[in-house]
Amino acid sequence: MAVSEINPNTDRRILTQDAYATDVHLAVRMRTHELYSFPKIDYPRWVADIISWRGDEWVLDVGAGPGTYRELVQERAPSGLYVAGDLSLGMARRVNEAGACAVNLDVQHLPFADATFDVAMANHMLYHVPDVTRALSELRRVLKPDGVLIAATNSASTMPELDTLARRACTLLGYPRQEFIPDHQNFTLENGPAQVARFFRAVARYDLPSAFHFPEVEPVLDYINSMKAMRAPQLPAGISWDEFMHVMEKQIARLIHHYGELQVQKLAGVIVGTNGGAFAREYLRLLDAGR
Repeated sequence: MAVSEINPNTDRRILTQDAYATDVHLAVRMRTHELYSFPKIDYPRWVADIISWRGDEWVLDVGAGPGTYRELVQERAPSGLYVAGDLSLGMARRVNEAGACAVNLDVQHLPFADATFDVAMANHMLYHVPDVTRALSELRRVLKPDGVLIAATNSASTMPELDTLARRACTLLGYPRQEFIPDHQNFTLENGPAQVARFFRAVARYDLPSAFHFPEVEPVLDYINSMKAMRAPQLPAGISWDEFMHVMEKQIARLIHHYGELQVQKLAGVIVGTNGGAFAREYLRLLDAGR
């Protein structure tokens, strides 16, 4: 049975009306990372500290969600300006309710003048953009000449254990060789640097490996259910989400009973791009001087 030809990871309706209409599902995933990840690392803080801050930067945070990075940016740039943007009107409203400036926007068509911002953040969102090249072009356009792009994302091979269990669930339900569109395939740690390098002279990749350690079934199921909007359309037409999750639950319970926990390996990180700032400032200065 064929699945929908729509890519749920980039479909505007699915993203804005189901997956990210509010921050409910995102909050589940963030809480899961916080409670069950080892080693214990404050990931948003790690991302924010990837660059050195002057304290007066103008920052554009696209795909800002509920404003995860708002306070972190304001701590590091107290004399600057923080502007959040999100394709989901519900997410933009959440940031506005928190007292920050938020705009309902599409990163492929940014409503800002050239060379406006010192820092552009595009964290865990570029893989949801249909035209990543257009988005990166726009982010480069609104950055100052020495501006910096911070783009957090995941490895193409992150959480392989969950992918294996999902494929096996489909096999057990009578649909072998079922493949799922990777959530992050459009912009990963592996293919992201080359895409960013089309618009920025200097690019750096920073990796942060970790793992989930689940001692019980419920948080794993909650995590998977939080991604239903993007995963359910990829199931074969003969499998309902409830049937799929029932088999997933049985597999996960069996593994936890046998091993005492379910370990899921993760690899996330940050791609930084610049034409004259951040880590490459001195190098690019010397390069331009002919030294």
